[in-house]
Amino acid sequence: MAAAGESLTPAGDMSPLQQAEEAVAALYDFRDHYFERHSLEEAALKVEELKKQLDNVMQLLDSINDQVDNKSVYLMLRGKALNVMPQFDQASLDALSKAVKLDPKLVEAWNHLGEEYWKNKDVEAAKNCFLGALNHSKNKVSLRNLSMVLRQLGKDPAERIKLVEESVEKAKEAVQLDIKDGTSWFILGNAYLSMFFAENQNPKVLKQCMSAYAQAEKDSVANCNSDLHYNRAIAYKYQEEYQLALVGFARAAALDPLWPDPQEKEQQLVSYLTKVQDMVDTKGKTKGKKLQTMISEISENHLGVYKGGSYTSQSGKTIDLAYVMLQDLSQEINPGKVVLGKVVCTVTTEEPVPFTFCMVDSADTCCAVTLYNVAPGYGVKIGDSVSIPEPYVQPLDVQYGDMTFHFLSIRVDSPVVLVVNGRKLGLDKQAPSVLGVSAKSE
Repeated sequence: MAAAGESLTPAGDMSPLQQAEEAVAALYDFRDHYFERHSLEEAALKVEELKKQLDNVMQLLDSINDQVDNKSVYLMLRGKALNVMPQFDQASLDALSKAVKLDPKLVEAWNHLGEEYWKNKDVEAAKNCFLGALNHSKNKVSLRNLSMVLRQLGKDPAERIKLVEESVEKAKEAVQLDIKDGTSWFILGNAYLSMFFAENQNPKVLKQCMSAYAQAEKDSVANCNSDLHYNRAIAYKYQEEYQLALVGFARAAALDPLWPDPQEKEQQLVSYLTKVQDMVDTKGKTKGKKLQTMISEISENHLGVYKGGSYTSQSGKTIDLAYVMLQDLSQEINPGKVVLGKVVCTVTTEEPVPFTFCMVDSADTCCAVTLYNVAPGYGVKIGDSVSIPEPYVQPLDVQYGDMTFHFLSIRVDSPVVLVVNGRKLGLDKQAPSVLGVSAKSE
């Protein structure tokens, strides 16, 4: 295997076509196993070093052009070599297009051609290439690439959900063909993440997503893919596993320093945690008499339908609810309890999800509340009384460099469970959260 600075072009007794095949295979090996031979400090040099190796391979391919009889394979190798780079390459697309015209059964050429169309944002053409390859041979590369493509299609929500479900099935098929291939596991994880946001946010689906990412991480190639760590960090952030999210964004940034998104997300999250910590500590910067007035205005009447020790659900089931203070809550779900407080501030952030506010209760305890799936334009305001039944408590404890974040937080997955100023919110206040995974390869 070639180390930095060594030529990837083989020689010896091999035929010209065999030389070309070995050189292109070594080129991909150099790209995929770069961090097994280089330190993270050399991450920024990866694309530059890869381009040097590509230039060597293209010189070899140019030199043997007249010596190769099998032009379809030769053109495929030219296109494949050029496709090693992250950006779209017209010369690669042209070579691969000629290759599949000469030999429509050349599955590898179809796959690389589809990837070039994908990089050029021609999703329909990419889909046709992967389907064309699968017509000739069921293979993991076509299946997982098709999984990626399907998630970008669909004219309406119903069609998009159907295509996301199909995307999951294609990714599963790819994994079944090679259960040790981390790239297939990574794409299955992305498919599950898309399904989670597209269909009712079933916790089981998110668990399957994280399980697939964990399998992907076992593969040295996938583990060095910045997208894996970035997308998993997005999922961790949604779960409010902020420590793991920060680690993931940092790892993605280290693996690909030229990609700005991980660093931006990392800094946005640190900024968010800093703001929330400050607002919880200062009770929304509400001081003295004003704060005491707000606390004195907290009334059990503002519990609304949750007042009186029980609540009848839409299904007709009676649920016992005891009104308690924030300090009486346990970690995670608190069945049979309801809390009430006054909104002392809302937290402005670069991202709309989650809608975050802080509230104080009658005992002068302050906590953060993260509200998900809120309709655009809706949110509670300072001075509102908010009642939360069976609150899900997540005590935040995050270390980032020399910074420590530690505060009480309540997670609310739907605004419809809230009672605001004595009135229960309706379905018009709810809308699904939007997925924001990496656009680099997905």
